[in-house]
Amino acid sequence: MSRQRTHVAVLMGGWSAERPVSLSTGAECAVALRTAGYQVSEIDADPSLAEQLRAAKPDVVFNALHGRWGEDGCVQGLLEFMGLPYTHSGVRASAVAMHKPSSLAVFRANKIPCPEGCLTTVAAVNEKDPLPRPFVVKPPSEGSTFGVRIVRSGDNNPPIGADWQFGDDVLAECFIPGRELTVAVMDGRALGVTEIKTDDGFYDYKAKYSDGGSQHLLPAPIHADVYAQALELSERAHAALGCRGVSRADFRYDDTAGEPGNLYMLEVNTQPGMTPTSLVPELAAHCEIDFPALVRWMVEDAGCAR
Repeated sequence: MSRQRTHVAVLMGGWSAERPVSLSTGAECAVALRTAGYQVSEIDADPSLAEQLRAAKPDVVFNALHGRWGEDGCVQGLLEFMGLPYTHSGVRASAVAMHKPSSLAVFRANKIPCPEGCLTTVAAVNEKDPLPRPFVVKPPSEGSTFGVRIVRSGDNNPPIGADWQFGDDVLAECFIPGRELTVAVMDGRALGVTEIKTDDGFYDYKAKYSDGGSQHLLPAPIHADVYAQALELSERAHAALGCRGVSRADFRYDDTAGEPGNLYMLEVNTQPGMTPTSLVPELAAHCEIDFPALVRWMVEDAGCAR
């Protein structure tokens, strides 16, 4: 079927904490898909999603959802049930990658270095430090750094306050000093390494999505051996999780004792942000793949188990 006759439904929005990010990703991808020659319908996902998809009758679904329900295998399972080819990873890879304790277990089993940590509870963390300070607490299954906090020596307040909205479970990890790196993987091949610089060294939600909140250095100005290792570890993680299409691996790079330092994988994002200035499109452009070409490839790569 020609692109002019291929109908792509772009799923966006949803009802997770990452709804605003998804709306931005979906709108940009819809524009790029039309530029690439596709017929496009934009669908703001809600609990009537199955009915919306039956009414739209797309040939392919471009999944631009972020966060819970859209990124954790739930929507992927619905699309499999409906027999609709969709972009990004399938049910298992999406579920495992989104649940950080599960993905960290996969990394360790495949000898991919990652921070030491443990799954605990809000009450336990507030009663006694699970790790020496500084350490990081985060929800087990959220993206965009929602809920992530660094607990430092001298902090007097409980590590987790009343504003925590992410359930009773908490992932606690050793804090890794140093630099923030990210790698895009496309069709199993790493495209390059970006260093992300922020004013306070913490790549939180504000730094990710506010204008001027961060600087992206591409290619990352790091030791050549570490650069090569980041590429290799990202490809291994993509394969170990069973990812499909495009993913993004996030690292901390501890070079505080000098280079070459030590890499630690934090997570793999199976549905990374996809605006033209997002990290994955920047890395694709570094490889001379423009944004319309990137989303076109993702549609052509879409799949379904049926």
